[in-house]
Amino acid sequence: MSTAEKARWFSEHVHPHEPALRAYLSKRFPALPDHDDLVQETYARLLRVEDPDRLAHPKAFLFTTARNAAIDLFRRRHVHPHESLADHEGLIELPLLDTPPTAVETLERRQRREALTEALRALPERCREVMLLRYLDGCSGKEIAGRLGISLGTVKGHLLKGVRDCARYFEARGLVDAAPDREPAP
Repeated sequence: MSTAEKARWFSEHVHPHEPALRAYLSKRFPALPDHDDLVQETYARLLRVEDPDRLAHPKAFLFTTARNAAIDLFRRRHVHPHESLADHEGLIELPLLDTPPTAVETLERRQRREALTEALRALPERCREVMLLRYLDGCSGKEIAGRLGISLGTVKGHLLKGVRDCARYFEARGLVDAAPDREPAP
């Protein structure tokens, strides 16, 4: 991909999300004083992607890259970040491990991410959209309903179907054990 094509891709698929990215970083990593540097590091990492047109979800990749850059920054500074799970169903805060992952852990993580991506691609479009809004963007059921113009019950139905179908996808590929109360997926 040429430099001009990368610049066009960046301006179309990445740059429009900068305000949301900055808000995300401020909320998720308030202890970091230099969000500007983090945004620039994220952009630099994105621009190193050889073929960004292959990214199915550029926004998701942008936010994941930013999160990883923030965690790397915490590690370099020997700060122990806490990812708040309070945003997710009122759970407690857990410190992140400050030991870097091994090559095996990195490979396993990449394989899990690829399997999850494929499972999500297999979902119907609206169901996939609801799942991404909930689990990637962290939107509440009410927020999703408002954004998509559907009822809260429909959102819940899509979430239930999405989680169930993803679990079946993983079971069928031997990535997780089948639930004890049902037969393995065909």
